[in-house]
Amino acid sequence: MCTTKLFKTSFLILNICVGLTASAQQPKLPEPAYNLLLKAPVSTWDEALPLGNGLMGGLLWGEKNTIRLSLDRGDLWDERTHGEKEWWKKYTYQKGADMIAKKEFNTVNTWWDEAYNGVSPTKLPGGRIELKFPEGEQVKEFELLEATAEGISRFNSGATMKTFYSAHDPVALLSIKGVTAEAVQLMSPMDVYRKNTKGDAGPSSGGSVNKLGYPDAIKGKSATAEWYIQEAADGLKYCVYIDTRKNGKETLIALTITSTVDGKDPLALARQRCAAALNKGYQAMLTPHVKWWKQFWEKSSVSIPDTAVQKQYNLVQYFYGAASRLNAPPMPLQGVWTADNGALPPWKGDYHNDLNTQMTYMAYQQSGRYDEGASYLNFLWERRDFFRDFARDFYGTPGLACPGVMSYSGQPLGGWGQYSMSPSMSAWSAHLFYLHWLYTADDTFLKEKAYPWSSEVGECMLGLLKKDSKGLLKLPLSSSPEIFDNSPKAWLEPNSNYDLMSLKMLFLSLNEMATEMGKTAEAKKWADAALALGDFHTKADGTLMLDAKYDLTSSHRHLSNIIGIYPFNLINKESGKADDQMIEASLNNWDKLGTRSWVGYTFSWMSCLKARVGDGEGAVKNLDIFVKAFILRNGFHVNGDQTKSGYSGFTYRPFTLEGNFLASQAVHEMLMQSWSAQPGALNTGLIRIFPAMPKKWADASFTNLRAEGGFIVSALRKNQQTLSFSITAAKSGKLRIKDNFGGRTPKWNVKGITKTGDVYELNLNKGQKLNASF
Repeated sequence: MCTTKLFKTSFLILNICVGLTASAQQPKLPEPAYNLLLKAPVSTWDEALPLGNGLMGGLLWGEKNTIRLSLDRGDLWDERTHGEKEWWKKYTYQKGADMIAKKEFNTVNTWWDEAYNGVSPTKLPGGRIELKFPEGEQVKEFELLEATAEGISRFNSGATMKTFYSAHDPVALLSIKGVTAEAVQLMSPMDVYRKNTKGDAGPSSGGSVNKLGYPDAIKGKSATAEWYIQEAADGLKYCVYIDTRKNGKETLIALTITSTVDGKDPLALARQRCAAALNKGYQAMLTPHVKWWKQFWEKSSVSIPDTAVQKQYNLVQYFYGAASRLNAPPMPLQGVWTADNGALPPWKGDYHNDLNTQMTYMAYQQSGRYDEGASYLNFLWERRDFFRDFARDFYGTPGLACPGVMSYSGQPLGGWGQYSMSPSMSAWSAHLFYLHWLYTADDTFLKEKAYPWSSEVGECMLGLLKKDSKGLLKLPLSSSPEIFDNSPKAWLEPNSNYDLMSLKMLFLSLNEMATEMGKTAEAKKWADAALALGDFHTKADGTLMLDAKYDLTSSHRHLSNIIGIYPFNLINKESGKADDQMIEASLNNWDKLGTRSWVGYTFSWMSCLKARVGDGEGAVKNLDIFVKAFILRNGFHVNGDQTKSGYSGFTYRPFTLEGNFLASQAVHEMLMQSWSAQPGALNTGLIRIFPAMPKKWADASFTNLRAEGGFIVSALRKNQQTLSFSITAAKSGKLRIKDNFGGRTPKWNVKGITKTGDVYELNLNKGQKLNASF
């Protein structure tokens, strides 16, 4: 509690009180006002209410007297290779380089693209449940209670159906009160296909599920339960099972999806799981679920004076909890919300490593949702033996490499060879291991996973790189996602700026990690490799080019040639005039080319980038456009402009998740940054509080956001000024804070703070907390 004498203005009272109490603020659970509320009818799966527990996902939607729950499980995959098995062993990277040197472009396209043109490998949908209620009942709305991850369907009569996917057990529960369903139908994906013969999931869909050639699902019933068992491919069978119990005026339905991955008898296991849930009842099952979500939300929170952006931010953080868990598959393109319209998912629902996976896992570090982010890192770690084989068999190198486009098993899917088979995608994936270490300050993770995985990628890259006549390291082939599509022109002159930036960031991060571990000789090897890559390709005015020959001359969706600005931070506003010139000239060029060929993620990525260079107005402009035009009403990112307002020439609606996470990260970048102006140099990170705030965000706060070095930061801003902040050290070390406080000097709670230029410095012990107020 704050007490003061009476001052002449209320502002002074607010200033002093807030300055003393802001550091004690606690993360907030999402406020009900920001819940996702959908008015019925919701007549398509991709506008449904998203639920999930990492392993399983559900989409709640419907109209009139029908409610649907679309079903998914993250590891339901058909891994059958299209064409020759292990084709990458025959059509190797070096053979491709040799053919391209002979201008045999079509031959290479056939080798590397053909594999993607089949139905499989592909993510599989799980079917749906349809509940029919009496004719007089009308569903009026669906609401996602984000704080507890429950979905509520409300009827005009006052009846309700509550649904949650347990955070504690691999089951979901539905509780219906005030009405009784006349029919509950479990539908296999083929049942859905027969009901919806359009089977169109949008561009790049693998087509209808009937193309998989599976036998019809084997269906069964008992007095209270219904199930189907689907035989898929390569010995996979999965069981979708529902069981119903009447408890007075409540109808309780339990559902689960089991497979031969879980055990030899998926049906028996499903029966057991549902019976156990029904025996406990809805409330007893809900209690540990709510506890899990409370702990999830208590990691961190932000508060900004923009309802639409705040709502999107909260929802996207919820996506991490609903779709990415430590012991569950990580999120592919659509997470655990695979298409439910009789079709296979857009772009096979795969793991695209030329942007999608990396950007999907770009927003968890600052919000401290480390377990959710580790889902993807563990996935990559567990497949390292396959990735070593891939590096040896396809690239002909030691080390490891993950394919640019891959299935759940890690199998390369092929596709446009310039990107799907590009080695640099592995370098970008390694960046996520590096960031995880930077933010957690977990030296065990560094030694056991981050450095081993990333250094093996480094060995693969060194195996490919050869010195040219000037002594610079060059790849045999180069490209820049997804410039010039898959045309011959897309083979750029090695090294493209994208490849150059990805490799340089990899080697600099390895230098930093090796230095931290005391591996002096290895650190020098990586530092030398980074230097031997040479400088970025620019025009005379500093504009970053595609490669040494080509400029970016038309609008494009992928910021690949300026990736060194964000997220890699190789070019930044604190490294001198040359970097300033590159940033200004390159962004001017992107502005001049316009947004006609942008998609949704381009706007949210550009928002992050603008924030990183201190342009708060540019950041919020792009973020506002994203939220206005590139999300469906349930918050899902879609690639095209849904308002048809001219923001983009694309107006289609395939749904992928990475644009959502980039938007969430843009908020983080505006509120707090902690990067080093000397990438790859150990212990040179600098915390910047409210570094890119637009004028309309005059009041804002955040609690327990994470900074590089393991610091936990909270701050409060009123009337365009920072009022207070606190920083807690996760490990002992030097804390460096940028003075961007408008000429005001903070009042500190500790002594020993020094200032050099515009940087405050002090040493903090593990667990020690710095408080500052103005």
